[in-house]
Amino acid sequence: MASAPPAAAKKPEPPKQQPLPIGSFNFAVGFSTKDFSPIAGLSPEITGGFAEISGLEATMEAKVIKSGGRNYGAHQRAGPVSFGTVIMKRGMIEARHLWAWWALFAGADGHDNGNWQASSRSDVTIAMLRDGKAAVTWILRRAMPVKFRIGDLNAKSGEVAIEELHLVHEGLDMAEMK
Repeated sequence: MASAPPAAAKKPEPPKQQPLPIGSFNFAVGFSTKDFSPIAGLSPEITGGFAEISGLEATMEAKVIKSGGRNYGAHQRAGPVSFGTVIMKRGMIEARHLWAWWALFAGADGHDNGNWQASSRSDVTIAMLRDGKAAVTWILRRAMPVKFRIGDLNAKSGEVAIEELHLVHEGLDMAEMK
């Protein structure tokens, strides 16, 4: 009796690679430039070279609805969403574009307070990078500066001077993943 040929051994499938967390230290910032005069003509490296960003958050206020006869908890419904103030920090440079943007809204440098137009607002993109490419991108819709701050100046410290720009916005979106 002839024996059957041995069954071909199945190759094991390679293990699926788990997505790795994205480091918070590698990111880029961009401002929409269409009709956005404060940054016209400046390179993206100057406009988007920030060292720290905080305040990327959206909070939905749940609406509680109590109903008679239901003693074990209340109904929860979606309510209005609010957004945190985004704080962007970087080393002080000789460009004035962030100050010029702030001045449009605040009335500094001889601008009339409120001397801004709809085009004075900007969409701001914040891309978290992996291997030099955007892994996750957040978009602040129609951002507007509400605070400009220069860090403490101290001749004894030898630290880099820091400037801060605080932004409010009308929406936080996550761009499509590519």
